[in-house]
Amino acid sequence: MQLEWLAFPAWACSAASVAGLLYLAFSAIAVRILVKQPRRDGDSIAVTLLKPLRGTDAELYDNLRSFCAQDYPRFQVVFGVADADDPAIPVVRQLIAEFPQHDLTLVVGGGARAPNRKVANLMNMLPAARHPYLVISDSDMRVAPDYIAGIAPSLVVPDVGLVTCLYRGMPAGSGLWSRLACLHVNHGFLPEAAVGELVHAGDGAFGATLALSRTTLDAIGGFAAIADRLADDHALGAAVRRIGRSVVLGPVIVDNVMFEPTLTALFRHELRWARTVHLVAPVGYAGSIITHPLALAVLAALLHPALWSICGVIAAFIVRVGTIWLGDRALGLARTPIYLIPLRDGLSFAVFIASFFARSVAWRDRRYRITRGGRLTLDGDNPV
Repeated sequence: MQLEWLAFPAWACSAASVAGLLYLAFSAIAVRILVKQPRRDGDSIAVTLLKPLRGTDAELYDNLRSFCAQDYPRFQVVFGVADADDPAIPVVRQLIAEFPQHDLTLVVGGGARAPNRKVANLMNMLPAARHPYLVISDSDMRVAPDYIAGIAPSLVVPDVGLVTCLYRGMPAGSGLWSRLACLHVNHGFLPEAAVGELVHAGDGAFGATLALSRTTLDAIGGFAAIADRLADDHALGAAVRRIGRSVVLGPVIVDNVMFEPTLTALFRHELRWARTVHLVAPVGYAGSIITHPLALAVLAALLHPALWSICGVIAAFIVRVGTIWLGDRALGLARTPIYLIPLRDGLSFAVFIASFFARSVAWRDRRYRITRGGRLTLDGDNPV
C-alpha cells in the first residue's frame, strides 16, 4: 500500500517543476533577446588582450589564433605561462612566427604568487601590457575576427567599469561527454545568465571576456584584490561594482571549446563550478533548484505514482525539449538530439545535489578548499 505521506513532497516537487517550466519559457525569450542586441559604433581604442595559459587545452592553437587574427587596427596580445617547460609555449611561439605584423608577446614566469594561479599569471603579465584597455579571456575561448571591434565601444561608455560576454559551448570532437558539457553551458548556464541580465538581477562577469581600463583595475587594487578567489571573474565584477562602476554585457557571443574525455572529468569540472557558485551565492543557488523541472517531475512521479505525476513528467519533457530547440536556433547551433536531454538533465541534478557536500575542489593539478565567499586555500601539498 502506497504511503500517503509521500503525496506532500510529491506535490511540492511537482509545484517546483511547474515553476521551473515557466522559468524555461522565460529563459528562452531572454536568450533570444540578448543574442540579438545591437552593437555600438565608436572609434577604435588601443587594446591589450591578456591570455593566461597553463598546459594545452583542446584545440589550443585554433583558440589562440582567433585572438591574433582580429580585424582591428590597434591591439596587442600578451600570452603568459608560469613555468618555462609549459607545453603551451611552442604553440605561442608558432603564433608569433605566423603573425610577425602583430604585437604578440610571451611572458614566462615572474615573481608574483597567489592561491589562484591564473591571477598570479595575470599579475606577472601585466607589466608587458602597453595599452590603456585590457581584455582578459580564458584559453579555451574562440572568437570571430570582429570580437574586439564588438566590445571596444562599450569600454568608453561613461560609468562602465567592466565589459563581459556570454558564451556558448562548442564540443572539441564528437565525444559524448564533451557534447553533454556543451549542453550544460548552452541550456543551463547561458539561459540563467540571460534571465539575470534581462531582469537586472544578474551580477555576472564571465571568464569568456573581462574587459576594463587600466584606470579601473588600479582603482580596485589591481589583480591582487582577487588573488585568493576561485571565481576570479565573479570577484572582478564585484570589485568593479564596489567602486561605483557598472558591469555590462557586450554584444558578442564567444565560443567555449570544450573537451571532456570521461564522465569523471566532466562531473569533477561541473562540481567545481557548482560548489563555487553555491558558496558565493548560497541563497540564490538553493533557489535554482527550479531550473531542474524535468528531474523534479520525475522525482514527483517516483514519490507518488499517479496519473497527474506521470502527466507532469510528459509535460516537463515536452517543454524542456521545445525550449532547448528554441535555444539551439537562437544560438545558431544544430538541433540537440532528444536522447541527450534526459542524460544531461539527470547529470545536472546529480551535480546540484552533490554540490551541497564537501568544500574542496580539484582545479588543474591541485586540490583546494573553498571558504565562504569563494576564497581559496591549498588543501595539502600533494597534486591531485
